[in-house]
Amino acid sequence: MLLAAAPVTVPLNAACVEGTDPAAQVLRERLAERGAVCPAPSSFRRRPESMDGGTAAKAPGTPDTMDSGLRRNDGGRGVTIRFLPARLTAEAFAIDTTPTAITIRAATTRARLYAAGWLLRHTDGLTLTAPAHLTDAPATTIRGTQIGYRAKNNSYDAWTLPMLTRRIEDFALLGANRIQFVAPVSDDAATSPLSPLPATETLVALSAATHRLGLDTALFYPALRDYTKAGNAEAEVADLTALLAKLPALDALYIPGGDPGHTAPTDLFPLGERLATSLRRRFPKAELLLSTQGFDAAGLNAFHAELAKRPRWLSGLFVGPQTRDSLATHVARVGEAYPLETYPDTAHTMHAQFPIPDWHPAFALTQGREPVNPRPAATQRIFQYLRPGSRGFVTYSEGVNDDWNVTQWFRLGWNPATASNEIAADYARMFVGDLGFAAVPMALEGNWRGDPAANAGIDATLTLVERLRPAAWADWRIDLYRYRATYDALVRHRLIAAREREGEARWTLRQATAIGAEAAAVAARFAYARSEPAIVAPLRADLTTIADRLWQRARMQLSVVRHGASHWERGANLDRADIALNDRTAVEAGIAAALSRPDAAARLHAIGDPWRNRDMALYDDLGDPLNEPHLVRGPGFDADPQSLASAIDGIADHIPDEGWRMADLSYAEGLYETPVRLRYTGLERNRRYRLVARWAGEGYALPMRLMGDGTELHPYRARTANPETVETPIPQALTADGALTLEWHRPPGIGGGGRGHQIAQTWLIPEPLEPHAFGAPQ
Repeated sequence: MLLAAAPVTVPLNAACVEGTDPAAQVLRERLAERGAVCPAPSSFRRRPESMDGGTAAKAPGTPDTMDSGLRRNDGGRGVTIRFLPARLTAEAFAIDTTPTAITIRAATTRARLYAAGWLLRHTDGLTLTAPAHLTDAPATTIRGTQIGYRAKNNSYDAWTLPMLTRRIEDFALLGANRIQFVAPVSDDAATSPLSPLPATETLVALSAATHRLGLDTALFYPALRDYTKAGNAEAEVADLTALLAKLPALDALYIPGGDPGHTAPTDLFPLGERLATSLRRRFPKAELLLSTQGFDAAGLNAFHAELAKRPRWLSGLFVGPQTRDSLATHVARVGEAYPLETYPDTAHTMHAQFPIPDWHPAFALTQGREPVNPRPAATQRIFQYLRPGSRGFVTYSEGVNDDWNVTQWFRLGWNPATASNEIAADYARMFVGDLGFAAVPMALEGNWRGDPAANAGIDATLTLVERLRPAAWADWRIDLYRYRATYDALVRHRLIAAREREGEARWTLRQATAIGAEAAAVAARFAYARSEPAIVAPLRADLTTIADRLWQRARMQLSVVRHGASHWERGANLDRADIALNDRTAVEAGIAAALSRPDAAARLHAIGDPWRNRDMALYDDLGDPLNEPHLVRGPGFDADPQSLASAIDGIADHIPDEGWRMADLSYAEGLYETPVRLRYTGLERNRRYRLVARWAGEGYALPMRLMGDGTELHPYRARTANPETVETPIPQALTADGALTLEWHRPPGIGGGGRGHQIAQTWLIPEPLEPHAFGAPQ
């Protein structure tokens, strides 16, 4: 950006926006929403050099179609905002500002929209502060996002066309130049019960709206048939041809190799060629891009073998979730042959392309995979990580939960040096109307660091959000952050209470051998039955109220029952707000079983000591970042945002209310060939050890092999139950040096998301010393 002269402060409460170009219409409407009233007669004479090109004055009394409903106030003196043509590149703009006039120069509709967005982001209420002259242009070639009008989406499937059109306008104002729509046929239900219109009809209308704004229209088109069967490729070509005939514009077709889809490269490339022919018959300049998603190592090699043939119909590649190789590896393998784009997942927090590092299980269990998730520091790092070698991005989004992240991607795509606090201030001015909001995204990101029970900043963040005073024109966005701040506080206070009850119950059970089994059982049940703290009920009520408001204003589906969400994992985390955060269900079942046995007291003591302290066990609750001291974490998020070589803390698709223990629900895992690795030091050199491991997590059945210091301790074996306890003796030779490294491996070369080798708990237990260990005669 080039700036000149000192800033000028201009009140826009009486601004008059000239022109009928879409950018002028959007800017006029947004200023009117803030209360701007044009005082000049609406029947002004157009300047010959204006973007409209007209010169004739309108007759008195003629209705003004450019007024967008603005009330007239002919008695005042306003600021004129006009759009003029310019010999600039297609996405560049210039703005000249004086106390009485703002002149925008640009060569295209999209550039004029970018200029309008600059004005709105720098207008505090209705007061603009701008340099006398500036020019600006984006640094990144492709800056896009995805809209999925489908049942799995947490918002868009219930939106009307005006809502979706405004969303696209917002993206344009933020700097987007490509809007990608998920095709009507995808890995989803054919229709959503919440949708006002059929998917194809909506796609056609949105394609037209995007084209009208001067943006690229793109289509995400999964190849879902089995193309080894006769007739399926022909049917796919026919389906695409029929869809293309209905679209008014299309600039790019994106076909993923997987996620969704399972087409081998040897079948995908011939299909792609046939689809490219159909595409360019209708839209001659349209691009076709393929992705490497989902392939295993052999499939990736086959993909690159096809790529080596240099198919001329292929325009480029995109690199997204469930891809074995990093972008840097793609750059090395592809070279200059084809441009690369990224398809970064901005929507998800776990089981995802960029999982939140060291995320506490209490948050993962309740707020889940698709919560409101502003990640300013993480997004900055992810953007820089994915930038080298890429011409741009189309963010993978599933609704409005990641609105901040998508916004930040657009702003970084425009200028990679833009600081997060600058983006936050722009967001506050454009969507909230209270600059105090600028501290909120960073504060919410901080809420998810460390132990929520110990993080008093969570309460401070809620206070910060509650003290905001959004403008009357503020939209649904402010409620996103109210919801998250309230949810974080609810989790924190419920977790504090759950831990206190759990600690008391476990302590009581450990006293069973002294006070008797029945007394210990009664006391433990009493501890678990204590009521929630007083702060919980109002927080829960506030959360529900905000969720309902987000449904009304943004059609955000935060509940399956209340809002018709497709599944709790698809953003409907209001339904998880009351799940247990301790082991009450499992422990009380264990108590009941123990009381019927003659050794009840000993069994209750064992329930009260899950860490096996009596056995001197070295314990890890893997998946709980506060209680996995022996886990080798690897490079970590800053060096490895995708966790391709780092340990990941995860949560299984179950809850404590089902009888699962918290420690079994959380697990550590590694992706692809990265093992789950534990490192022990300070072991007794003359003692044998035994490893007890809980294999627990999601429903994967792939085998794992256990290695100790490079020695196989057991061969590949599949998990036979979930959870399953596996005991393995450790040869004394491996611990004779006082250290031990354990690694769980999966078979090499896997594809998909690379997930599945998951270990939930481990106990390395010292065995009793044998007599010869003390030097006794043999």
